[in-house]
Amino acid sequence: MDEIWGMDSESGWETVTVHIGRLRKRFEGWPEFEIVSVRGLGYKAVKHV
Repeated sequence: MDEIWGMDSESGWETVTVHIGRLRKRFEGWPEFEIVSVRGLGYKAVKHV
């Protein structure tokens, strides 16, 4: 979060959750792309070939 919004940002984990949800919804029709949760780390984009 600090790398994207900066150290002075007051955004919390809820902000990230909302953005990830929006991205997942935008790309739900793309079978070759997926955003997955990585427990203890965050999220990652996966490209299916």
